[in-house]
Amino acid sequence: MGRVTKPENMEGMSVRNLRIIENEKGSILHMIRSDSEYFKRFGEIYFSEVMPDTVKGWKKHKRTTQNFVVPVGRIKLVLYDQRSQSETFGMITEIELGRNDYKMVTIPPELWYGFKGLSRDKSIIANLIDRPHDPKESESLDINDSLIPYSW
Repeated sequence: MGRVTKPENMEGMSVRNLRIIENEKGSILHMIRSDSEYFKRFGEIYFSEVMPDTVKGWKKHKRTTQNFVVPVGRIKLVLYDQRSQSETFGMITEIELGRNDYKMVTIPPELWYGFKGLSRDKSIIANLIDRPHDPKESESLDINDSLIPYSW
């Protein structure tokens, strides 16, 4: 496996704690506001389901910035930096996301990512991207591709 770095050390990536307003009738889970300092622009928001012990990946976007939040369940998100000009070139970051440690991870373009469902039930990822989805601007690899030095 490649060198693992802390999430806050991966160039261009950020992790922000999010607010939950607890209520016995049903809680409110914040994600992002248009007046937040880290909001770029709205392109699209979609939800991905991740089944227990299922791994999805590898994928990277060439121009799109993504914002991942997991309001239901829990996942392990893994990122790999293959950007030759980056200070974190060759590094891997692992971070767990879920309601019990509620946060948003911003993934800049050109970082490979994959994720695994850690809950007993399905997990849901909310992904706010800064441009409408275009399949031509992303790349995919098999989860076992040797290009990425990571073993699930």
